Amino acid sequence: MDTSQLPLETSFEPYRQRRHLLIERMVNGGGGIAVIPTSAEKARNRDTHFPYRADSYFQYLTGFTEPEAVLVVVVGKAGVSSQSILFCREKNLEREIWDGFRHGPEGAREIFGFDEAHTVSEFDDKLAEMLPDQPVLWFSIGHDTGWDQRISAALNTVRGASRTGKRAPATIRDVRAELDSMRLVKDAAELATMRRVAAISTDAHIRAMRFTAPGRFEYEVEAELLHEFRRRGCEFPAYTSIVAGGANACVLHYVGNDQVLRDGDLLLIDAGGELNGYASDITRSFPVNGRFSGAQADVYQLVLEAQVAAIAAVRPSATFADPHDAALSVLVQGMIDLKLLQGSLNQAMEEESYKRFYMHRTSHWLGKDVHDAGEYKEGENWAPLTPGMVLTIEPGCYIRPADDVPEVFWNIGVRIEDDAVVTSMGCEIITAAAPKKIEDIEALMRDARGN
Repeated sequence: MDTSQLPLETSFEPYRQRRHLLIERMVNGGGGIAVIPTSAEKARNRDTHFPYRADSYFQYLTGFTEPEAVLVVVVGKAGVSSQSILFCREKNLEREIWDGFRHGPEGAREIFGFDEAHTVSEFDDKLAEMLPDQPVLWFSIGHDTGWDQRISAALNTVRGASRTGKRAPATIRDVRAELDSMRLVKDAAELATMRRVAAISTDAHIRAMRFTAPGRFEYEVEAELLHEFRRRGCEFPAYTSIVAGGANACVLHYVGNDQVLRDGDLLLIDAGGELNGYASDITRSFPVNGRFSGAQADVYQLVLEAQVAAIAAVRPSATFADPHDAALSVLVQGMIDLKLLQGSLNQAMEEESYKRFYMHRTSHWLGKDVHDAGEYKEGENWAPLTPGMVLTIEPGCYIRPADDVPEVFWNIGVRIEDDAVVTSMGCEIITAAAPKKIEDIEALMRDARGN
């Protein structure tokens, strides 16, 4: 079944449940009040703005995507009478003519399920009323200088009224620590959205493969990706697409995307769409002319075998580091077999000589952010994998020209990346529909050319 065609989640119940979970965590941490603002609009130049995207933490808890909004969560004693309060722009029919629809406080409260809602212009006064005698202030300290100053001013206002018996919170805690832990394990609504954006993004990669040919420019291929993302409902690309032909594939974060694609080169595409605030992250590497050369096939097959080993290592009871370790063993032995490295496997691992060709780790968390929230270690140990976690699996090999490297391998850059959901039995690769076996890639591109 094509999950990309299923209707989007329209219930705001998951957001209410997340707010209740945050309240439980706040109760365990001493109670108090949490302040979680959304992102500010940012000017692009003169009187135009960058496309607006709500802050990931704020959106995770509210589903509300308008700018100029703040969520306040107030915990009563033992969680009794706890409240979720939204501050947002007022309803303004004249501004809606220019800027589009606004929910306004009453509409937002009713639709999104907040206990209260007020105009954002009331925030500072209301916060000064809510802060006194709260034991803990939960806030993202250091995330935004303007908000740091605003919160400091509110605290100083309360401290200035100490003679009246008001007390400012004695403790300030970073609310991101709790939210990061919550966001690390996705709920059913999140996974449904991530499967859908994965389906859209895999189709975008297939479209790009079919379009690619010698003589076209990297930006033309990028346009095919962006067209498919937007045509299928993605609000944005999840990050700036990497469309890197030939030597450009050996630059990990290449985003110039302005060079001509040459016959005989590989093309590395690292791209994914963003849907309802959730990212997909896929990389495929394939020949511009539709056929791998011998050396290209050797490197590509090595990276693919490393990815297969890494995927097999993703399961409950494993740690975040296990997929990387599995991929690394395959990659390093393969580099030795291809004469890219000298000596034994143990020697290459100990000396880290492989980092000339593979210099990044194999995985990162994925969710609302491409490099998503969540710690990678618990104390000194790597974090254990748990059902509901989502991580990328992306081994690679990047070979630049060098005197001690066979010339046949020069400027070959390969990365293969998929998105894995940890399940009770192992993992689900939600981006598997994008071809990655050599024979499947060549068959798809041959079919696209009608030969």
